[in-house]
Amino acid sequence: MKCSRLATLLGLLGSALAISGASAATLEVEFSNKTGGPLADAVVYALPVDAKVAMKAPGTAIIDQIKRTFVPKVSILQTGTSVTFPNKDNIEHDVYSFSPAKTFELKLYSGVPAHPVVFDKPGLVTLGCNIHDQMIAYVLVVDSSFFAKSDMHGMARIEGLPPGDYDIKVWHYQLPDGVPQPTRRVTITADQTIKFQLDVAGASPGMAGHSW
Repeated sequence: MKCSRLATLLGLLGSALAISGASAATLEVEFSNKTGGPLADAVVYALPVDAKVAMKAPGTAIIDQIKRTFVPKVSILQTGTSVTFPNKDNIEHDVYSFSPAKTFELKLYSGVPAHPVVFDKPGLVTLGCNIHDQMIAYVLVVDSSFFAKSDMHGMARIEGLPPGDYDIKVWHYQLPDGVPQPTRRVTITADQTIKFQLDVAGASPGMAGHSW
């Protein structure tokens, strides 16, 4: 009798876990520029209104230096993420940031630095190279593990969202200073798609980033 009862409880637990896993949804975000064309390199993140929604632990990321260019140009990271900066060029680079969210410098080096850089505060971090002024990249650090970046078709997907209310925040490095960060509250019960049209021309290297 005890074995039968235990089997029943385990079965109910397995069913509950399956239902819980199946309830996670995908939020698809479609980005367009001011003329209606697809907008690449826009970032989106979801902040749960309910503080009980569990976040994943911060992970690791890589920002390469290839042909005197940061790759990727735009990154979105969870607060606490460790980032490695491999130099894949045959010349040395000096990577730095003066941004309040993360100030650091990796002095002239080749190959891979001995230690990663931990992005431990939320905010926008602008990267540069002291040797090559054309090298600029942007890292948006957010207090969420639910985020994505749009591809060349202007599409971004945040997967694994538990049901609930979220503040959806977006950003693009061409947004001018002083413009409020676009935000929309959505209720997640199933997969859905939302759209944002941002007042930018489209991806263009070397333009200034937003300073919020």
